[in-house]
Amino acid sequence: MNDLEQYFKENTGRHISKWEHYFDVYDRHFDKYRNQEIVILEIGVAQGGSLQMWKRYFGDRAIIYGMDIDPYCKAFEEENVHILIGSQSDRKFLREVKTSIPKVDILIDDGGHTMKQQIVTFEELFPHVKENGVYLCEDLHTSYWLIFGGGLKRRGTFIEYSKDFIDYLNAWHSSQLPVNDFTRTAGSVHYYDSIIVIEKDKKTAPKQIDSGAPAFDWEDKPSFLKKIQRHIYWIINATLGILRIKGFAWYEYPRSKRE
Repeated sequence: MNDLEQYFKENTGRHISKWEHYFDVYDRHFDKYRNQEIVILEIGVAQGGSLQMWKRYFGDRAIIYGMDIDPYCKAFEEENVHILIGSQSDRKFLREVKTSIPKVDILIDDGGHTMKQQIVTFEELFPHVKENGVYLCEDLHTSYWLIFGGGLKRRGTFIEYSKDFIDYLNAWHSSQLPVNDFTRTAGSVHYYDSIIVIEKDKKTAPKQIDSGAPAFDWEDKPSFLKKIQRHIYWIINATLGILRIKGFAWYEYPRSKRE
């Protein structure tokens, strides 16, 4: 049992509601920030219990901001804990937040859980997470719940929206997808039951490097006929790609003179 789960189970303070498996995810990605001078933003204050949990977990050097639409949550302010009142689906409000608080090391979206709220929050606040920070959005199961506008493979859900992140991570290798800010600033994307965690890192175009002496000449030197064949295969695959139809590979890797 990690410290977060132990705090939760021994909690006699304000109310906290979490799925049990969340604590391992938190600890895996947050542990390195403990007892550091960091800034945390949690969206969704509710009863204020999780703010107390974060304060205990991260230590006295952490500055914590909570965001909620309910003005009553202002009552939960205390030393090193500040409350922002506004809607996470209001882009104007979120842009004002970015001018009023420093860039954050950890952002936790535990807000309203609707598709619009999660998408708008990501689009506006992901750039406000520091270069080596963490963006965590939880309760993604609402992407499958009709009452939240969800449904399996339904367009417009945050789960479907976030699947593009996989392509963005690999955009350096695609001739069809341009490299964007996500490609340049996201180091990794982690999916768990109901949680996505994006660890930020400044990225540049990847480089393939080699080491050691080759045991044989593996360079592919196709015959003229094989070149024509590959050109035809390339045209077919390119056409299938445009139509988003399953393609095929026309050679096996690695290639060598021993073929």
